[in-house]
Amino acid sequence: MSAQRTVLITGAAGGIGRASVKTFADRNWRVIGVDRQPFGVGFPADGLFIQSDISLPEDLQAIFEKVHAFTASLNALINNAALQVAKPLIETTVEEWDAVMAANLRSVFLGVKLAHPLLKANGGAIVNVSSVHALQTSANIAAYAASKGGLLALTRAMAIELAPENIRVNAVLPGAVDTPMLRAGLERGHLGGADAQTRLDNLARKTVNGKVGQPEEIASAIYFLADNNQSSFMTGQALVVDGGATARLSTE
Repeated sequence: MSAQRTVLITGAAGGIGRASVKTFADRNWRVIGVDRQPFGVGFPADGLFIQSDISLPEDLQAIFEKVHAFTASLNALINNAALQVAKPLIETTVEEWDAVMAANLRSVFLGVKLAHPLLKANGGAIVNVSSVHALQTSANIAAYAASKGGLLALTRAMAIELAPENIRVNAVLPGAVDTPMLRAGLERGHLGGADAQTRLDNLARKTVNGKVGQPEEIASAIYFLADNNQSSFMTGQALVVDGGATARLSTE
């Protein structure tokens, strides 16, 4: 029987993060979860949950001290934690811009550096959760779009640099997925509708397959990229999971 594999998932208490924790645990991985918010009930008993802020370098250092004490190696690192500021570019403060970059981009750079000794032990996979906003975006979400575009470029760069140590690096680009972050972003009002459910329904109609994604659907794509048995020949790639939203011309 093969040894149990271990994964570290940031943003573990959010929509996609929580679904990813379950997806990996259901497949007999040991899960280490990190989030600013408490996870609550249901975190795997053989895992480790760390409540901390990955946007702070000193907190990230402390996180990995606990990770090193818990495991001698990592088979996968899922960089999923993210912050979204939804407001016009000219109204975005320097502090807000920096907070988004620290949470969404700098944390991945530092997290990979700190995870590197654990990942290179047996070779492993890094999955960066980017966004369709890295490719095509909308008004009033510029800092988030820029951070996710940067994450895509960073994914490619890391794939090249880490390949000699048998570490694969790929990105998942979710479209509209029913998470707390998506519902908060609907307040931008760009979809029309007086209430959140109407805006969500309007958003669903704009995707090719006529629905908003579920966190479990993104978690499955993350697992595919993390599992070396399924995606061993993939690295430096961007896997778009958006219900076909980016396939349709905006003029249609």
